[in-house]
Amino acid sequence: MNIKDFLHDELIFTKTSFKNTTELFKEVAKIAEEKGYANSLFLEKIIKREETFPTGLQLENNGVAIPHTDADTIEKEFVAVITLEDKGVPFKRMDDPNEEVEAKVVFVLGLNQPHQQLEMLQSLMAFIQDNEKLKQLETAQTVDDVKEVF
Repeated sequence: MNIKDFLHDELIFTKTSFKNTTELFKEVAKIAEEKGYANSLFLEKIIKREETFPTGLQLENNGVAIPHTDADTIEKEFVAVITLEDKGVPFKRMDDPNEEVEAKVVFVLGLNQPHQQLEMLQSLMAFIQDNEKLKQLETAQTVDDVKEVF
């Protein structure tokens, strides 16, 4: 599955800053709804799902998160890519919800075909395990820079 096929310029945020996951989700939801990618239930459901099933991953050198929600909130499929400046956004860890990870890169998945969720997660896991590509993504300055990494 090619991640690049799901990238849309208006849902790529480079060198941003958010205090917490809710603030990040609100910004993604606002644009996703305005542009017709998600419906009005998206924000509520992604916040709730993240509380129940945390998505933070602590990698060797980086913190990453891959939040997603139910297919019924997605009108047009997308992968939002958010890179953060300085410190990341705290996400509870997938493997230990009592611990947090400072996610410097966040991929918000908006998929409406259940089988694609697993394929996309596999593609993203392969991507984030490539330290060089992840570093290029973290240092990307523009939307075009981000798209080139994929």
